Amino acid sequence: MLVAAAACPCPPLLVPEVAAGAAPELDAARAACTDALGVLAAARPDLLVVVGPDDGAGTRDYPAGTPGSFRRFGVDLEARLGEGDGAAGEELPYGLAVGAWLLGRTGWADAPVEGRGVGESLAPDACLAEGRRLAGRADRVALLVMGDASACRTLKAPGYLDERAAPYDAEIARALGSADTDALRALDPGVSRELKVSGRAPWQVLAGAAEGGAALSGVLLHEDAPYGVGYVVAAWS
Repeated sequence: MLVAAAACPCPPLLVPEVAAGAAPELDAARAACTDALGVLAAARPDLLVVVGPDDGAGTRDYPAGTPGSFRRFGVDLEARLGEGDGAAGEELPYGLAVGAWLLGRTGWADAPVEGRGVGESLAPDACLAEGRRLAGRADRVALLVMGDASACRTLKAPGYLDERAAPYDAEIARALGSADTDALRALDPGVSRELKVSGRAPWQVLAGAAEGGAALSGVLLHEDAPYGVGYVVAAWS
């Protein structure tokens, strides 16, 4: 069952080498992610699954050792998803690559690691079912859930300014910070897509994983919107 979870943003800019001169602007987010991973380690999981956005409408497994690269962002840097051989020809999508980088940065060695890519258009019911499946993978499962909130908070944001973005992000921060699975289940895929939210499907996987297990409490560790994109860090334990 699910014993702990961490929700972290997944912009490649979280990696200092990618952010370059702008790296200090995300120092607080990086520190909060480190704290969230500490909560996962303290839960002593048997398995850690990194869940993040992927292309398409389905789901995809990424075995331990699958590499990810930041070359598409102009940096010759790789991150590997835990210890293992990966699968021939496989490469992590950007969100899982950021998750792998976070784990490598903190020296994660507390449990085996696997990755699960979730299509950004995956229907809520399918997300919930996927979460339930992941929670049943081991007696003590932890999830590292990667995803950004809206990308429409300012005029210069990737999705331009949308009046719905700030209230949407505030509700996400509240739901993740209080482990409100009902609110996460209720996220609308259409609105989320219009606001360029990458975390909707991964957060609904988290909500499904939390069903039927021990009641978890949440804490909001960080909330900000640099560059007009909502970044939220929270931990459940």
